Amino acid sequence: MGTIQIRDVPDVTERTLKARAEREGKSLTAYVRDLLNEEAATPALDEVMAKIATDEPVPYDPDFVRETMREGRR
Repeated sequence: MGTIQIRDVPDVTERTLKARAEREGKSLTAYVRDLLNEEAATPALDEVMAKIATDEPVPYDPDFVRETMREGRR
């Protein structure tokens, strides 16, 4: 597992993150690690757009859309 060291974090930021970690019953390290894991697991907008660009187009059928809306399905 890798190590990341972050310098020059403003005091107010450190206090805020420590308080949030404490409220969740976590150490600051565990809290920040969870934030980083969540960020890494979330695709960036350009990655999402690139994936969409490779998808097959979805045919549009206005009658199907109306019928689906009438039946309450979304």
